Amino acid sequence: MALTTTQKQKIIELLYNKLEKKLKTYGRETTSMPFLARLIQDNEKIAAYSFIHSMSTTLGMSIYEEVSVILASETADECFRNYGVGGAISKKQKLVIGNIITKLRNGERDADIEKEKKEVLETAVENGEFQKSGNIADFYMKRNDEEYYFEIKTVKPNIDVFEKSKTKLLEWVARRRKPINVFLAFPYNPYHPESYSRFTESGMMDAPNDFLVGKEYWDFIGGKGTFPELLKTFDEVGKQFKEQLNQKFKDIAKNKLDSY
Repeated sequence: MALTTTQKQKIIELLYNKLEKKLKTYGRETTSMPFLARLIQDNEKIAAYSFIHSMSTTLGMSIYEEVSVILASETADECFRNYGVGGAISKKQKLVIGNIITKLRNGERDADIEKEKKEVLETAVENGEFQKSGNIADFYMKRNDEEYYFEIKTVKPNIDVFEKSKTKLLEWVARRRKPINVFLAFPYNPYHPESYSRFTESGMMDAPNDFLVGKEYWDFIGGKGTFPELLKTFDEVGKQFKEQLNQKFKDIAKNKLDSY
């Protein structure tokens, strides 16, 4: 499914706004990098690195959340970013979830999100309490009366992130008290064309049933063929800003970093 004209225009406007704001407001916080400056011997390359790192931080996961809403808006019954899941979690549910995570981490069981959800939902919910932490889903959509909740993370997390994300997914199930669809999602695969593989994942996730990476995620949200269309749109905007970005690098590079 190709992006509609409306979807493409909204994404272009979003990217334009992000880039224009960064170009206008960026000021290099780091004024001295004495070791890197002496090794690289190219102030403009260091300036480019500094800006790109800042741009990546600024975009963060929010850009992917906003794009997700744009993509889902035409086919979902409803969709939101930073969605409050709500609900209460009982002590017994937390114990069950903690036990599942421990066994996954120790390799004492295989990841199976449907089985895990069933265990959580079969646990007593008496004396449940609202828990502020873990209440927000980065992206939520409802489609064909099915609820989908997503945690969107950077693509090379450590093992703690996988454990915390899996815990959060199961806690969402506990909060909603019904078999909702929960996913950890990465916006792209840093190991492409190889399949995603990272030692810190360590059997925690049940891909693709609770873990979507790159093309899997975008096509799931927007329909088959969404991912290449999305990359093409980003490429078009990047070409429009190429000269402005190059000039920004030159301007930043005027302030030397080898002041020691």
